[in-house]
Amino acid sequence: MPENLTIQRPDDWHLHLRDDSMLQTVLPSTVQHFARAIVMPNLTPPVTSLEAARAYRKRIIAALPRNSSFQPLMTLYLTEQITGKEVQKARESGDVFGIKLYPAGATTHSDAGVLDIENVYPVLQAMAECDMPLLVHAEVADPDVDIFDREARFIDQVLEPLTNRFDNLRVVLEHVSTRHGVEFVRSRERHVAATITPQHLYMNRNAILAGGIRPHNYCLPVLKRESDREALVAAATSGDTRFFIGTDSAPHTRSAKENACGCAGTFNAPAALSIYAQVFEHANALDKLENFLSIHGPNFYGLPVNTGTLALERLPTQVPMSIGENKNIVTPWLAGQTLQWRVRDS
Repeated sequence: MPENLTIQRPDDWHLHLRDDSMLQTVLPSTVQHFARAIVMPNLTPPVTSLEAARAYRKRIIAALPRNSSFQPLMTLYLTEQITGKEVQKARESGDVFGIKLYPAGATTHSDAGVLDIENVYPVLQAMAECDMPLLVHAEVADPDVDIFDREARFIDQVLEPLTNRFDNLRVVLEHVSTRHGVEFVRSRERHVAATITPQHLYMNRNAILAGGIRPHNYCLPVLKRESDREALVAAATSGDTRFFIGTDSAPHTRSAKENACGCAGTFNAPAALSIYAQVFEHANALDKLENFLSIHGPNFYGLPVNTGTLALERLPTQVPMSIGENKNIVTPWLAGQTLQWRVRDS
């Protein structure tokens, strides 16, 4: 096994940066490793217009460390009020790279999301016509559906009919978490891809509850069965261009995570690349890591591959116990644990 890897600088195709002081706290952890990132729009209020996306982008740029060349790739939040005209304007702007579908109530700050998918069919048609990708949080919000079955139910009830109807619409099944999701992506001949998080590759649902409640492993979609994790690893390490990195790094303050009703979200930015390398090494697939991290995503989004490089080395590295201070203390995923790989020239 190699001790060192040099790869094209990767991008993060699913990232939560929050806003204001939290943005300033967590942004450096991403900028250290990634050249670009698709930034999620589920702020309060959500980013629903080109003007709001541009304003958010300016705030991100203003928070960057000096001399950083990091590029935030903005998205809009799909509501039942958005118009095809707004979609077209966003696409032509060159500032918006996708529109995010949150089923109302499915996850953090999703209350403004879509109640009935058929209400946005005209917008989806406009997106297909101007080649604007649809980024999907693929879970039903029905409280009567078992939380471990919500991704599969959404795929069967919503996503499969949607992709059949709009066969020219590019779709990303974000943070795919099940064998069923992997099989769905593989069943599509074109235009459908999926991002895979480090936590879904590395852990199964035991990690939330074994030995006590582990709030920093709790995210949505929740970690699934070991058979699902194995299917995700097989997909990520297969070389299939439809699967690529999307960390879904989602920070919450320590107090918001460690309480009687802790928030869903895993702040994995400090550990993500180390875990991806560890998973790929365990699968004897380090030769596929660069494509997963650095090539497949740009190709799907129609963007150039980064020209810079990043080096990984197989040396122990410890995840910090906390990031930030005062009201913005955040506990990273795997805090305090020693990982087998680290970024050398971050």
